[in-house]
Amino acid sequence: MGEREKEKNKKHKKQKHQHPNDQTQSTATKPASDFSFKPSSEVKGLRFGSQFIVKSFTIRRARPLELLKVLSFPPTNKASNSKLPFPSTTAYLPTNFTILAHHAWHTLTLGLGTKKSKVLVFVFESESLKSGVDRMWPPEIPLGEVNKKLIRGLNGCEMARFKFRKGCITFYVYAVRRVGSVGFGCADDLRIILQSVVDLKDFLDHTAILAMPNQRSISFSPPVAMAH
Repeated sequence: MGEREKEKNKKHKKQKHQHPNDQTQSTATKPASDFSFKPSSEVKGLRFGSQFIVKSFTIRRARPLELLKVLSFPPTNKASNSKLPFPSTTAYLPTNFTILAHHAWHTLTLGLGTKKSKVLVFVFESESLKSGVDRMWPPEIPLGEVNKKLIRGLNGCEMARFKFRKGCITFYVYAVRRVGSVGFGCADDLRIILQSVVDLKDFLDHTAILAMPNQRSISFSPPVAMAH
């Protein structure tokens, strides 16, 4: 019985460590037809673990340049490009409230509270679909309402979900197309975004990296060098 229990535990551990929605580098090279599109009512949403207070933390719609900064995407040459990259993409970043709340929660729980933030990127199959959805979606929303209002509330669409853990930031990337569509209209943009996220180094301090011009930065100054 002891050996059987050991084998059972091994199998359970293996299954536990497999994350079918956590994508690796091969994801960025897959053709769009291989992505697992599901109706928006069935696609997996955000996960919160046991720390339910995080659901009250808010995210806000990012400006196009902010998305490029988070992805460490090379700056565009405005003289030669009339349009910014990824015109059919909408992203949501943590608000300054969320950044402050994460630090406060971590301090109040004596280091037990999560320090992980979430970034959402929605790549639509066309600019027209993005424009229509942007009119419906709020500019700011609590994380606890994302699954119901942004993902499962998007009727007539289907999505493919990709999840990347990058240190204290978890990226959720959703490819969005209308039900019945064949392929994916903005597959090149999707591949570039996925590859950009894959190539990112782990985020050690999201307060420094996600503090955009209109947000309050609470990052610490670098330590002064000391002579030994």
